[in-house]
Amino acid sequence: MIIGVPREIKTAEYRVAITPVGVRELTERGHEVLIEKGAGEGSSILDEEYVEQGATIVPTPEEVFGAADMILKVKEPQANEVAMLREGQILFTYLHLAAYPDMAEALLKRGAIAIAYETVQMPDRYLPLLAPMSEIAGRMAAQAGSHLLERAHGGRGILLGGVPGVRPAKVVVVGGGMAGTNAAVMAMGMQAEVVVLDTDIPKLRYLEATYHGRIFTMHSNKLNIEDQVISADLVIGTVLVPGAAAPKLVTEDMVRAMKQGSVLVDVAIDQGGCFETSRETTHTDPTYALHDVIHYAVGNIPGAVPHTSTYALSNATLRYAVTLADRGVKGAVEALPELAGGINVVGDAVCHPAVASSLGKDFVAPREALAQL
Repeated sequence: MIIGVPREIKTAEYRVAITPVGVRELTERGHEVLIEKGAGEGSSILDEEYVEQGATIVPTPEEVFGAADMILKVKEPQANEVAMLREGQILFTYLHLAAYPDMAEALLKRGAIAIAYETVQMPDRYLPLLAPMSEIAGRMAAQAGSHLLERAHGGRGILLGGVPGVRPAKVVVVGGGMAGTNAAVMAMGMQAEVVVLDTDIPKLRYLEATYHGRIFTMHSNKLNIEDQVISADLVIGTVLVPGAAAPKLVTEDMVRAMKQGSVLVDVAIDQGGCFETSRETTHTDPTYALHDVIHYAVGNIPGAVPHTSTYALSNATLRYAVTLADRGVKGAVEALPELAGGINVVGDAVCHPAVASSLGKDFVAPREALAQL
């Protein structure tokens, strides 16, 4: 199989979908890897490093898309990239179709097979290809929030951990999954007062037991969310429903009632955001103020640390990329059944139930759609 890796073109996106290690794994199994010139530079990976492991460097994205049987990417394809996809071509990347309905509509017209990292799900609900980026996004959310609380950036002028005799900042994390736990642990390490809200009691019990009460836990319901958000200095939203748009758990009225100069960080923005007042921002223009509250809603938070993110992502995706290259989509799904959950689009069919519901489309089971190929 010919695998193509284009340079990412989303604003301030410096990650790349493969490392030299991944190239070596694929080429030694007889596959050809085409990489767009300079694709790895943002992640501190030079073209020469790819070539040493057997990749071919090509000058344009058109050559990558035109020759490849499978496209490996990091972020959802932009409009000109969607236009280069062709019938039967495999696209393996983060998609977040519920948050980008226009892109979804364009994708459905191309006839490609689109597999989303974020909806590959194990029987225990673990999301193996989303987890590494959730870890990074959660840790960076606390880091970014601490920075934005500084007065020079519009914040309340609060040191996250306080000092002796002065209370630390109160950090409220809405959602106790992978991103939320990492955000909470990072904020705890910076000596903030941390509260995590979630509906999953065993998850809250785990946090209590593991961190010995240094992270406070509360059941996530409207009243508790309202009380905690209004009293917070920093709120980090990490709620996730795989494939679906994130629920708007923090209302505009809650934001309006928050303290002047407090900060909201919406990690869920790539699924539409879990704050009513969120709109997607970029690393080049990451914040805006609304109701005197600083909002940070960058859609590709891990892109700020691309070297770390690229290696963490490739560590997780490589097994699946190799299996897709070796066996094709049908064979890969048989070998790795969790991959079926990642199949979002086959031709003009939407093959993930939550994605279909969010887009208002009929759901077609992935194996049924694949059987028509």
